[in-house]
Amino acid sequence: MDSDRINVCVNSEIGKLEHVLIHTPGIEVENMTPETAHNYLFSDILNLQVLQKEYSYFKKVLQKVTEVHEIGDLLTDVLRNDTIKNNLIDRICRAENVAYLTDYLKDLDPETLSKQLIEGVHLKDISSIDNNYFSLLPLPNLFFMRDASFTMFDNLMISNMATKVRAREAMILETVYNCHPMLDATVINPAMKYSSLETGIMEGGDIHIVRDDVVLSGLSARTNMHGVQALVEHLKTKPGVKHLIFQELPPTPESFIHLDMVFTMLDVDKCMAYEPVIMSSNFKTFHITIDGQKAVGKDEPNLVVALNNLGIPVEPIFCGGGGDSFFPAREQWHSGTNFFCFAPGKFLGYGRNQHTIQALNDAGFDVLLASDVVKGKVHPDNYKKCVVTFEGNELSRGGGGARCMTMPVQRQAVDW
Repeated sequence: MDSDRINVCVNSEIGKLEHVLIHTPGIEVENMTPETAHNYLFSDILNLQVLQKEYSYFKKVLQKVTEVHEIGDLLTDVLRNDTIKNNLIDRICRAENVAYLTDYLKDLDPETLSKQLIEGVHLKDISSIDNNYFSLLPLPNLFFMRDASFTMFDNLMISNMATKVRAREAMILETVYNCHPMLDATVINPAMKYSSLETGIMEGGDIHIVRDDVVLSGLSARTNMHGVQALVEHLKTKPGVKHLIFQELPPTPESFIHLDMVFTMLDVDKCMAYEPVIMSSNFKTFHITIDGQKAVGKDEPNLVVALNNLGIPVEPIFCGGGGDSFFPAREQWHSGTNFFCFAPGKFLGYGRNQHTIQALNDAGFDVLLASDVVKGKVHPDNYKKCVVTFEGNELSRGGGGARCMTMPVQRQAVDW
């Protein structure tokens, strides 16, 4: 068990990354069929062999620049404690109405249990109860680590997921965050804690920490106004004046599920944006200033203007190169705005979005291939500003990008 303590702290999207949690996709992805993919929120089934090859370059680049921790390993660690193990099993079986699995799961060793909680429990492992192939469903979305949780300042925040099929992900992460000795932080589920009648939903892809006093939230199919209000109530507990800016997103298509599918921070003065949403007056941008128990709101022209008004002179680079061609829409569909910073001005993203990458290059960012970084031919430390591109032809079909696949838990402060 990794017992080195991590003082959880994330005060920006771009600060130098010290520790990040990930999940390498596994058998759970192959436990989908064309008939069940839609139930798991996928529009298609994925090829695990290709997926893992692409993901391996993503992970190896991260390992070159920061400390990387696999959530499955941390889950196995905490399941060695029988009390934690039994409590999690009881909670999952109760929530998913599979009480008949309780004894079976409690008899498993920690490594096997960890795998089965993620990969699913096939009925052949016990006895046939009904006609379902799995009595405990697999979690093929888990490699999108940012959905079910996010880090806000010194708190590990648990998402209240919009769909029940992903509720177990949040339960697993909450158990790991609360119980693993490596993580030093208070764990909060803001929607459950602050939302009246527990009606708030929010997911981590919608929540962006821009600066230690500025938070962004998408208002989307996955985060509702009750969830936004829960964030306001949480920010009231923090010292100093805070700003929460929420951005309305289109309800369809599915590529607009989170804010990071139309906007990500890249540097102290640069962001990636999908122009038809972020720069449009058709979608509401609202700024709430929180000072103690007071919260005052006002409309903003757009997200970029709102950030500039707060002393963050961010300049947008547009997904697909912007304009009215087909490229922005095509590349946004495959997570063309979804970049993940590991240092100010240094980030990871899919190489397949060629027009977006060209726009970044035109804006002064050197383009590095993940394969070259992994082989030691180049290193991001030797560049002032760069984007590291990795293959994402299969990964992008899952509906997320580099930011979705990471859960940063410690970053260095940024000199604004």
